[in-house]
Amino acid sequence: QVELVESGGGLVQAGGSLNLSCVVSGNYHAVGWFRLAPGKEREGLSCISNSDGAPYYADSVKGRFTISRDNAKKMVYLQMNSLKPEDTAVYYCKIGEFRTSAQRMCSHLAGYWGQGTQVTVSS
Repeated sequence: QVELVESGGGLVQAGGSLNLSCVVSGNYHAVGWFRLAPGKEREGLSCISNSDGAPYYADSVKGRFTISRDNAKKMVYLQMNSLKPEDTAVYYCKIGEFRTSAQRMCSHLAGYWGQGTQVTVSS
């Protein structure tokens, strides 16, 4: 049974940082972080694939967010720096069990999802 549990969200001032965590039970080929803001479509932010050497980052977070994982602990992280009010959203972790690239993983919604964690950035 696959289960993902995100944590680490909260309220932070603009310019601040948060580190999101995702505990993953189950095997996967690719993993990523997404977000859903009010009135917007779900956005793939950063993904890692066992097929690729480097993570994928969306332009909106490139240079500010960093994805990492600890396979021994079955954890995936998203370090978020220089946060902006427009980063306010519910953040989700997703895994995919089939072979795919990191960019492809971030471009579609198929896979297993966690319940999300709220991030609010105040101006």
